[in-house]
Amino acid sequence: MSFMGLVCLIIITIFIPPLGVFIVAGCGADLLINLICTFLGYIPGHFHAFYLIFVYYYRKDQRKKGIPIAADAPLIFSERVQYGGNPGSYQPYHHGPRY
Repeated sequence: MSFMGLVCLIIITIFIPPLGVFIVAGCGADLLINLICTFLGYIPGHFHAFYLIFVYYYRKDQRKKGIPIAADAPLIFSERVQYGGNPGSYQPYHHGPRY
């Protein structure tokens, strides 16, 4: 995603946090967690959404630079976010089962 794509994603996430999570992580556990956080309070939904976006772009940048991802980010269940894009194209070092 280009810089303008990231800016649009941030603007969408400011107004509707679950939509930003859906764009980055797809439909799964992360979206459900964000919906619950948003319904319990608008601000927790923002924290969770921006955390997912940060991890996604950080991991994507690491993958582009060839830096191995040593461990999974906590509280993220989407493989796409964990690996910074397509999970099939890059497998990180695993130190045991992921729970």
